[in-house]
Amino acid sequence: MAGGDILLRTHGGLPVLARASPRSLRLRLTASGRRAPSSLAAAKVDIGDVVSQLRSGSARGAADPKRQRRVSEGGLAFPRVVTSRIRGAEEEGEGEAQQLDAEKIGGEAGGVDGSYLSETRFDQCAISELSLKGVKDAGYGRMTQVQEATLPVILQGKDVLAKAKTGTGKTVAFLLPAIEVLSKLPSSQRSQLRSSINLLVMCPTRELANQVAVEAKKLLKYHRSLGVQVVIGGTRITQEQRNMQANPCQILVATPGRLKDHLENTPGFSTRLKGVKVLVLDEADRLLDMGFRRDIEKIMAATPKDRQTLLFSATVPEEVCQISHVAMRKDYRFINTVKEGDEETHSQVSQMYMIAPLDLHFSILYDVLKKHVADDADYKVIIFCTTAMVTKLVAEVLSQLKLNIREIHSRKSQSARTKVSDEFRRSKGVILVSSDVSARGVDYPDVTLVIQVGIPAGREQYIHRIGRTGRKGKEGQGLLLLAPWESHFLTSVKDLSVSEAVTPSVDSSTQTEVKGALRRVEMKSKESAYQAWLGYYNSNKTIGGNKSRLVTLGEEFSRSMGLAAPPAIPKLILRKMGLSKVPGFRST
Repeated sequence: MAGGDILLRTHGGLPVLARASPRSLRLRLTASGRRAPSSLAAAKVDIGDVVSQLRSGSARGAADPKRQRRVSEGGLAFPRVVTSRIRGAEEEGEGEAQQLDAEKIGGEAGGVDGSYLSETRFDQCAISELSLKGVKDAGYGRMTQVQEATLPVILQGKDVLAKAKTGTGKTVAFLLPAIEVLSKLPSSQRSQLRSSINLLVMCPTRELANQVAVEAKKLLKYHRSLGVQVVIGGTRITQEQRNMQANPCQILVATPGRLKDHLENTPGFSTRLKGVKVLVLDEADRLLDMGFRRDIEKIMAATPKDRQTLLFSATVPEEVCQISHVAMRKDYRFINTVKEGDEETHSQVSQMYMIAPLDLHFSILYDVLKKHVADDADYKVIIFCTTAMVTKLVAEVLSQLKLNIREIHSRKSQSARTKVSDEFRRSKGVILVSSDVSARGVDYPDVTLVIQVGIPAGREQYIHRIGRTGRKGKEGQGLLLLAPWESHFLTSVKDLSVSEAVTPSVDSSTQTEVKGALRRVEMKSKESAYQAWLGYYNSNKTIGGNKSRLVTLGEEFSRSMGLAAPPAIPKLILRKMGLSKVPGFRST
């Protein structure tokens, strides 16, 4: 194989060779047996019937034929992941960046969805013995699709924009070759750059940053001259400064906001960034969604221009394309492991939606959870809410109802978030009520049910949330609970396999329990939830455009919390929301 060639393997192990060149190369892989995306199902299914069929333990694996289940009402089937063989490939030149479109490969191991594994093993790759030992001890044997496609390109020193789904091994895909780059620095340069940061990884959330650092430590097990540290918001910056001074590391994983703080306030930090050899933007689309672009550009400007840059992203919207042109060299490679027409959510996740009046949401949520908990001793549920304060309210109500609840959102301290995240990762028989800090990147194994309460911020957010279940070949359930005036969101997911669930007839005793729980929740929590709810829906173009209607919907939300009238809102907050002159909002 000539220098600069990229070797990919098909499902059957046959080599596909693509020559790397300054011009673009598009490798299009076509697949047989591709399933057409199904439209939003018209048939209704009973949420109780479906939830009751979830079972505990390893029997949840997709390989078990007993798990091929159907819902009796309407005969609706919930199919598995379909993996297809590659039939052929063609090359065509277009654009500046090389694009590689790859197909999913079957199998399971190494902490990711097994359907994304390739036939190539790590011991077949050109990586050092020390890295190989670390990979082996971490339990990884075969490479995933994205790892196989990106590793040789990154090791050639190329900038890479990689598009890959969550749960496909993206973290190892950028960490392993970057560690190889660092380990091969000449000893003289190593000595000179001893206190420099050589690998900088930016993540959108604290949880993801901590998770990346944990993975890095596994891979660095035998690279004793390399170290990793994390700097994130929610912790004391002075403590981080002391840690970095006492134990200079070569690998730094950080959130952009805290990184910017260090750049502006930590003596010598800007000098350390001049040693960056590899810069990684993990979950690049999410970083930009969260408004970090200016911080990212400032940080990039503080690193050397001749660095290697890697962008890994689940989606590639226009903003990601724009930042790639700023951050990367002109001959960067675009590697796409999501084939055209491929389903964006896991096929082993049975997705349902339910439309119900807002004042029934707490009762329905409690009813669904009781049935799920009674049916599966190893239940593990994530409930996603619209905002941090709404998350807090829902967690408090469900805790009053004696469910085993954990709560995580941006208003919690970092130590509390880390503790809850670690506990939930290890546990079964627990329900996590979360804002979107848990929606992407964070790996929680064996989640049996994901419930989304209220309209998601967008289609991509819905997909990433639902991706917390149905991982590593196991089955999962997803339920989207909407009010009638939120139903327009369904048009954005009409191409996904989402079925309407029959609204359960909640008995009077359940409603009485819920009303009692709401009465026991402090008024302060309800006031904060109302303000946050109002801010969220006010910013929604479809719902917030009609301000008088927003007043009415706010009254409906207040009644759902057991209040006769909406709480008063500080004038300053109403002014910031642009609602100070809207009749119907009480102010203080």
